Amino acid sequence: MPYFSRLTDIITCRISDLLASAADPRLALSEILSEMREGLEACDRNLHTYSVSRDRLEQEIAGHETQAVRWRDEAREHLGADNEEAARLALQRKNELEDLVAGLRPELEAATGNWNNMQRIRRALEARFAEAQRETERFSTGVDEQISAAFRRPGPAASIESELEQLRRELGR
Repeated sequence: MPYFSRLTDIITCRISDLLASAADPRLALSEILSEMREGLEACDRNLHTYSVSRDRLEQEIAGHETQAVRWRDEAREHLGADNEEAARLALQRKNELEDLVAGLRPELEAATGNWNNMQRIRRALEARFAEAQRETERFSTGVDEQISAAFRRPGPAASIESELEQLRRELGR
């Protein structure tokens, strides 16, 4: 039975609650860690996709901006040679490229935003994964047993025997 259907489920889960409701907490923790690893891998794939998209858009925008500068320079040259019609055509091409760049910029911002958001999600997943790993260590080292033994109050018989021993010492026996 999967514990998580989305990456945000991993981030918002309470591992202690999941383990408390599991019939076999050790098995549940193993499954939870496996699903978290899958989530981290999916996150890495998304990061790669967003990064490639962002890089492609940056290169495309830079290329179009370079072309627009060339068309402006060409328009200047045509105007200097008294060829207004060719200058108009060059400026028209420059404006088309600037419009294209204006359309691509929001796409770049979205790709960058998606990448940044996925980075935040990845860090949160890593934190949750580390928490689950600490739970694994707690199970493997028997910390639960150590903690409960340290805080276990002596039973009534042990307490009475302890008091009785103290009274004997006071009486010198």
